[in-house]
Amino acid sequence: MAKRKQYPQGRKVEASEFLPTTKAEMRRRGWDQCDFVYVSGDAYVDHPSFGVAIITRVLEANGYKVGVIAQPDWRDPKSVTVLGEPRLAFLVSSGNMDSMVNHYTVTKHRRPKDSYSPGGKMGLRPDHATVVYGNLIRRTYKQVPIVLGGIEASLRRLAHYDYWSNKLKRSILLDAGADLISYGMGEKSIVAIADSLAAGLEVQDLTFIPGTVYRARTTEQCDKPVVLPTFEQMQVDKREYARSFGLQCKQLNPFLGRPLVEEYPHGVYVVQNPPSEPLSTEEFDAVYELPYARAYYPSYEKDGGIPAIAEIKFSLCSNRGCLGECSFCALNFHQGRIIQTRSDESLLAEAEAMTHDPEFKGNIHDVGGPTANFRVPACQAQLTRGACVGRRCLSPEPCKHLTVTHKAYVRLLRKLRALPGVKRVFVRSGIRFDYALLDDDHTFIRELAQHHVSGQLRLAPEHVCDEVLRVMGKPSNDVYQRFCAEFEKISKEVGKEQYVVPYLMSSHPGSTLREAVRLAEFCRDMGYNPEQVQDFYPTPSTVSTCIYYTGLDPRTMEPVYCATDPHEKAMQRALIQYRNPANRKLVLEALRKAHRTDLIGYGPKCLVRPDSGSGGKRRRRKSR
Repeated sequence: MAKRKQYPQGRKVEASEFLPTTKAEMRRRGWDQCDFVYVSGDAYVDHPSFGVAIITRVLEANGYKVGVIAQPDWRDPKSVTVLGEPRLAFLVSSGNMDSMVNHYTVTKHRRPKDSYSPGGKMGLRPDHATVVYGNLIRRTYKQVPIVLGGIEASLRRLAHYDYWSNKLKRSILLDAGADLISYGMGEKSIVAIADSLAAGLEVQDLTFIPGTVYRARTTEQCDKPVVLPTFEQMQVDKREYARSFGLQCKQLNPFLGRPLVEEYPHGVYVVQNPPSEPLSTEEFDAVYELPYARAYYPSYEKDGGIPAIAEIKFSLCSNRGCLGECSFCALNFHQGRIIQTRSDESLLAEAEAMTHDPEFKGNIHDVGGPTANFRVPACQAQLTRGACVGRRCLSPEPCKHLTVTHKAYVRLLRKLRALPGVKRVFVRSGIRFDYALLDDDHTFIRELAQHHVSGQLRLAPEHVCDEVLRVMGKPSNDVYQRFCAEFEKISKEVGKEQYVVPYLMSSHPGSTLREAVRLAEFCRDMGYNPEQVQDFYPTPSTVSTCIYYTGLDPRTMEPVYCATDPHEKAMQRALIQYRNPANRKLVLEALRKAHRTDLIGYGPKCLVRPDSGSGGKRRRRKSR
């Protein structure tokens, strides 16, 4: 693969440095036809933090002609014809986010801003964008293969619960009228698809590619498939959906996984092949060293640019995958548990290029990935046998075979700090604090406190009740408290006054009003008044979402309490922000329902004062 150009990122970027977005740009390259046309719900940003950039540049590096249609007008069928019919296939993605999460809050209110659109303007992509784009293309191009990819397609690849309609939906492959899904991180599968189509194979014959999902009329081609409950069975019985999801969780291993078969009415099968194998360090480096423009398409400048690029322009992606396996996170289904890392040399080269950007102020905003301090595989066995089935690496207790070391990450951070032109290197993508504490050598915690935090370290304990934390797949509250004590102790030793600020989540499965009250008491005792609280958001293909829909933990099939009533969810959220006057009525109602009226009053431990006329004494100011 070609090496990335080393040039100042802040210079004016010309349209010619991007892949074609118009027929005129195709002609300037001497093209009559694209091999692939990529249709994206995001604005066109040619930076490796955006899926459209990676997939199109990987295809380009493998000799294919690729054009991009960004945010077509879904009300106009002509909007997907601006580059003509591709020789091999249309590629379709909603963008870097699920379009429904992008558009709506957990309370299903419309968000005011879309950071992946010009000027942050909302409304430039449809709801369920992948489905809409797929059908828009199919109306005009009856025979051209359509391949879906990106987070929306990846996490809806089989039957899934859709929170926004509150019902079970079919595989997105069927609803979008597409032929294939490239799920997960698709560099390997998309090249295999491209090479197969270029060799003359019909799209319906591409049943053998890892990391893909296809439709079929038979399962004879499948080797030892795992047969899931049928879609009709799952529609009738939620327990069947929980059982299906549990089976899916066991087949996420790229080395030992088996095909999954899901039957639909009229003799249609949706078949998921095992995941693609993870990228080697050399392959990972090569992906990030392709000739990205590392900017948004110039025409967006008049609208104020693309807000999302500000978050990543001076950040480094050092790893993929997460061995944490939090229940509410979709990373296990999308990137997997096997840690993949870029080399120090690749990261240092990217950082050095940043220092030549006129907009660079000397600060690297982040060095990380899903979890910053996962820089080595959980164990050597994962490299050949994949992650264990039925056993998690960190919870409920750390695996005895877990490799715990921060030496490689500390070495990388030191090298980055030493680069000429670099003043500060921050770690903002989050760390797994239980993993950090497992390391007998606390050099990482010391250097984190001394060099890589600016006043506050944001961590995600999510909750304080161990009953809820077990469902979440998070460490116990005691582990969090020990890390905070260690971090604050080291901060004082290095002469800094720094604190840990927690991210908290309300109404996660396992949390009743009783646990929500205990979380409020935690905020009271630490003097913490959170301005923002994440209310649990049931997004596709997470264990927690399956629990929300079915009331069952798909890993054990045991029942788990879950707040599904919007009013109860509002009460749980209000309890964490009990100091907000707007939440007063909800907090009073929640405390009464939880039989915790001892927290209503004037004492130092009380959360709110009683209502007038409720029988509680009210203090009156003496008249003068």
